[in-house]
Amino acid sequence: MKNIVACIDNSHVAAAVCDASAWISKQVERPLLLLHVLDKSVYPAKTDLSGNLGLGARTHLLEELADLDAQRSKLALEQGRLQLEEARKRVEQQGVREVETLQRHGHFVETLADLQQDTRILVMGRQGEDHQAGVREIGSNLETVIRTLGCRILVTPPDFKTPSKVLLAYDASPTAKKVLQVIASSPLCKGLPFHLLMVGERSDKNLLLLEEAREELEARGHSGVTTALKSGEVEQTLLNHVAEHQLDLIVMGAYGHSRIRQFLVGSTTTNLLRRSEVPILLMRQ
Repeated sequence: MKNIVACIDNSHVAAAVCDASAWISKQVERPLLLLHVLDKSVYPAKTDLSGNLGLGARTHLLEELADLDAQRSKLALEQGRLQLEEARKRVEQQGVREVETLQRHGHFVETLADLQQDTRILVMGRQGEDHQAGVREIGSNLETVIRTLGCRILVTPPDFKTPSKVLLAYDASPTAKKVLQVIASSPLCKGLPFHLLMVGERSDKNLLLLEEAREELEARGHSGVTTALKSGEVEQTLLNHVAEHQLDLIVMGAYGHSRIRQFLVGSTTTNLLRRSEVPILLMRQ
């Protein structure tokens, strides 16, 4: 059975990652795996100083530095273990029954790639532990993860609120239609009102495509679907719609050539993830 995988670290977004992954785990009834990765690029397990050896006194100093590196890695691993235990307690208090923890010492993106075959949804914070609270930036690994992994990824800002209304960004492309079918059938958003938003010119064709999408959602048990066709820049149009209607989650397909999916390549992706006040679920089909 595929897991919900939550990336846990010492950042101010960790609590939101716990809350978001707990919500997902309960909604889709899948086990939750809490993952902590001690990145080798930051915490080397062993410092290789063989190429720097010289005089005896210098050798002794380098040996001490190597010992300090080893101690630093050991302490960081222990800190990560404690973070995982706190995360476990938090999600269990929210009613998650199947919880496991996993700690790895390796490269962060490679570790996620190794696990993605058994991952249904990956949950990450918008920022990592290297970012200060209140700074609107995204973590250095996030964009690489989005481009590298093929699984669904939920990116949460520092404050997570259990979704009550969902925005589905839709462009009627084959990928968007597949995303529509998957999210409509998934228990993740079962019973939640949907807003279907298309960014493009107002035409009879686009209005018809939106109506067909609405009928698809309602046929799969979603009532009260709202449709909207708006012109403008994709990023700002999405954010304005979310704010105007007080929506709690953005769902959209990743990659492609249409206006909505094209934003995921380049700076617009970064801007949307950085500016959004609500979680974004990226789905690649």
